Amino acid sequence: MSQKTRQIDRGVALDLAELTPGEMETLAADLGAERFHGRQVFRWLHRRGIADPGQMTDLPRTLRARLAATVTVRTPQIVSDLRAADGTRKFLLGLADGARIESVFIPDTPALTFCISTQVGCAMACSFCLTGRMGLVRNLTAGEIAGQVRVLAGATGLLERPFNIVLMGMGEPLHNYDETMKALAIIHADDGLAVSPRRITLSTVGIVPGLDRLATEPLMPNLAVSLHATTDEQRSRLVPPNRKYPLADVLDACRRFPLKRRSRITFEYVLLDQVNDTPDDARRLVRLLNGLKAKVNLIPLNPAPGIPYDRPSDARVNRFAQILAERHVHVSVRKSRGLDIRAACGQLIVDGGPRRSSGQQAAVLMR
Repeated sequence: MSQKTRQIDRGVALDLAELTPGEMETLAADLGAERFHGRQVFRWLHRRGIADPGQMTDLPRTLRARLAATVTVRTPQIVSDLRAADGTRKFLLGLADGARIESVFIPDTPALTFCISTQVGCAMACSFCLTGRMGLVRNLTAGEIAGQVRVLAGATGLLERPFNIVLMGMGEPLHNYDETMKALAIIHADDGLAVSPRRITLSTVGIVPGLDRLATEPLMPNLAVSLHATTDEQRSRLVPPNRKYPLADVLDACRRFPLKRRSRITFEYVLLDQVNDTPDDARRLVRLLNGLKAKVNLIPLNPAPGIPYDRPSDARVNRFAQILAERHVHVSVRKSRGLDIRAACGQLIVDGGPRRSSGQQAAVLMR
């Protein structure tokens, strides 16, 4: 008897959304069915968006009845769906325990892209990010992370179409490492949405142990590192985890990171007016990235109430980008999407439930 079946026997409703294809097969066998029926269940749930076992019509009737009696599927529920003038959609999703998160659909980027959350809130406390002001409420489970993709794909009519995923919503993915990687395995599975790792980008502030673990994964997404500064003094003010993982350590981990021949690490850099957007900052950034297969994504700040910085002028943004380009750094400037519904980078914030105390947050951060 597997651990999953023991959970059922204890009267605890097993959540199918949390299971990988292999775990689904084991569950089917434990319930007296053939193992391949487990993959059928997985396909119904993740590829077709059907959560009711009674509607899984190619399963044996006895298995459907046993599933209906013993398992559940906890799917994030759409609370609101706001649509911006540029086509961006911001979804407020309710979770089973009452917590709420935000996820974003961004069309024409040039691909169709889902921006997904990995935590309720965030412990990183970056000073230009609204999510960081929430603190960390809790980690999301693998089923809740993958469930966002399933829900957004269904709501946008993309269950049968290719799309990209960026783990750039609420939370730090490497701070919720195991659940994030299990979610990626669920999203990637052939019997589900079958999203290629080439279509998935994981964004991190640079949790060095997490970067080193990620470097060994068989399923490896594209990597984006949120840099945002060119000196440790400056970055520690903007990105507090820099006090534990300074620039040199983060960049060394990036140099160790295995890349395919044509791949590059994306370094994200939020430009703050008169803070980190000077020509000297641009030249230091070039030196920091020397020898790395890198591209830089410049993100002019998306202002929001409570954020103590301003967006630099287009002239300052262009000058910064020009300095990088002249020194042969691959550079792009991100176009802000969904500003009118506060769906742009750094603007996701909800009432996620009870906030941890500052002491608890610090303990989580420095683990």
